Amino acid sequence: MTRIIIAGAKGKMGQALSRAAETFPGLVVAARIDLGQDLAKVIQEGDVVVDFTAHDATIPFARLCAQHNKAIVIGSTGHGGAEQTELLNISRQIPMVWSANFSTGVNALFWLTGKAAEILGPDYDLEIVEMHHRQKKDAPSGTACTLAQILARARQQPLEQVARHGREGMVGERTASEIGIHSMRGGDVVGDHTVIFATNGERLELTHKASSRDTFAGGALRAAQWVVGKPPGLYDMQNVLGLK
Repeated sequence: MTRIIIAGAKGKMGQALSRAAETFPGLVVAARIDLGQDLAKVIQEGDVVVDFTAHDATIPFARLCAQHNKAIVIGSTGHGGAEQTELLNISRQIPMVWSANFSTGVNALFWLTGKAAEILGPDYDLEIVEMHHRQKKDAPSGTACTLAQILARARQQPLEQVARHGREGMVGERTASEIGIHSMRGGDVVGDHTVIFATNGERLELTHKASSRDTFAGGALRAAQWVVGKPPGLYDMQNVLGLK
């Protein structure tokens, strides 16, 4: 039986995790905490912490997991460069699943995006469009950032040099190398992502639309079960699903 601790239990994803865990075989929720509560008081009750809080809470949680030799699943997004570097260092001490999106469908989109970029080659213009609910704090979404990284890697380009976040005014003609990334916010949209490959005469679009957070919750719980007992290291949902 895998014992999980849900961090961010009162948030939308935390509530979805609690609902999904009630019918998830081989798993029990050992504790629930939210921002402002002390993970140290319950850390020994679980095998793995599932964190869906905020980017600035992730590092203290991960440090505590390392101190107590507990695995961690990270679903929060918006981490800066220094935070990413520290999480990478912590993953050398404990097993860590860190993914921008825990949906099986989105991870299929990741794989298809990389494969399409390989097949279509450099003659296609690359654009990413994402939309989320009005309360989402970070932009672009973690999933959109991962898609951009996949495209840049396929083109063997440094993303920081080719990313174009929106366009306004006399920006000139589109360059062949740039990867457009566009964020929309409104209503209660759970998460829509489209990758566009456009060239003269045709356009290919790969789209994933999430209508319920339950799909993310199920994937995160699957990751929590999978990561317990794994060697220290940084894993993602592709590892969990056997796509790597």
